[in-house]
Amino acid sequence: MGRVRLPEALTRVASARSAHLATVRPDGRPHVVVVTLALDGPTVVTVIDHKPKTTNRLQRLVNVESSGWASVLVDHYDEDWNRLWWVRIDGPASVHHSGETHTSAVAALVAKYTQYEDRPPEGPVIAIGQDRVSSWESTR
Repeated sequence: MGRVRLPEALTRVASARSAHLATVRPDGRPHVVVVTLALDGPTVVTVIDHKPKTTNRLQRLVNVESSGWASVLVDHYDEDWNRLWWVRIDGPASVHHSGETHTSAVAALVAKYTQYEDRPPEGPVIAIGQDRVSSWESTR
């Protein structure tokens, strides 16, 4: 058991098809949702896309705007427990409705997910910096 080296950890995050985004509500309660993600340089980005939502004012946006922090967890499960691993990135987070960060993040997500090619996401982007990268893997 041990840590995944940083370059390998970031490669695993970059290739992940989904992740868990953890934020904290203004009242201190945790909030976790599954998201698509990409690395845009050193920044983890996710976007509010066109898939059906119950509201436009999503809790994750409120939480990031309130606290300015988020965590992203990417993991791999296998029935062979010698192949388990996870990578978590904790860092400062911000919401972008337009501008360079928004444009660059959407481009990174469109490049990664063919589902976005015909209809690029137009919603807000959450950008998360790398304040701390934690990881674990079982022995192989």
